[in-house]
Amino acid sequence: METVTPNVRTVTTVRGCNPSVVTTSDGVVVIDTPQLPTHAVRLRSEAERDGPVRYVVNTEHHVDHVFGNHWFKGAGELVNHREIDRLFMAGGPELEPFDYAASAVPMDDPGGAELLPSREQYFAEAHRATVVFTGDLTLTVGRHTFHLLHTPGHTPGQTAVYVPQERVVFTGDTVFSECQTWLMNSDIDQWLTALERIAALDVDHVVPGHGPVTTPSYLDVQRKVLLEWVDAVAEAVALGWSRPETVERVSFAERYPVDVGQGYMMQHIQTLNAGSLWDKLAGRPAAAPPGRGHPQEQEVDAWQP
Repeated sequence: METVTPNVRTVTTVRGCNPSVVTTSDGVVVIDTPQLPTHAVRLRSEAERDGPVRYVVNTEHHVDHVFGNHWFKGAGELVNHREIDRLFMAGGPELEPFDYAASAVPMDDPGGAELLPSREQYFAEAHRATVVFTGDLTLTVGRHTFHLLHTPGHTPGQTAVYVPQERVVFTGDTVFSECQTWLMNSDIDQWLTALERIAALDVDHVVPGHGPVTTPSYLDVQRKVLLEWVDAVAEAVALGWSRPETVERVSFAERYPVDVGQGYMMQHIQTLNAGSLWDKLAGRPAAAPPGRGHPQEQEVDAWQP
């Protein structure tokens, strides 16, 4: 694990999100769980060396942030925003979340095959939040304060975790640091507002959802990425390009690599980013979201980490 501060560690070099651990005087808080089974088991073991896990917080509902909850059973309270709980493990027409997570194991975590539960076992055990909140929530653990800030945009329940004593904020996928940004069915206006809210925090370290740990100055880079995507697709719509033409012609593949383990997804990201923005800007109505994230309920932001 990478040391961010003496009490904060994260993992940025394996497939999935950046799962993180904050050590306090009264136990440990885990922020997001590893997608790969052996990494989830290892992270829990390393976290518990510093004390009992008091809370596990997911920053969003997507599979790469929540799948590892399975290996944190019995480890403290699981805390989620209401929208994360509602959409837990929701997928899309091109993706069933459990299959997506399982498909990564042979490639990226061969030793994890024996740890992988069946689909029925995974969903039977649920791994859903024991603490569900709306708006913001503040947790106090030992001498540390954890401000769970609702920062929708990338997803409806997107949550940033601000720890003032460490001068660090965990943004989840509101920030993709030095790697491709996955837009899909995101609300860009809300996302820009979320970046402004995070920029107002007094921090030195920004732990993103994907990519290397960065500083508050990178928030401006992320904002520029979002606006460039919107401007490029808006111009395509103004020129009368069809959806297929826009998908074919609008791409930012040269800007950044895809995050660890997903290089093969580059064209898919460009296609779905451009297509989803075209749908919004050209006025095509979006599909209604599901009620709860059981495997048969599929959401429109497919293939999104």
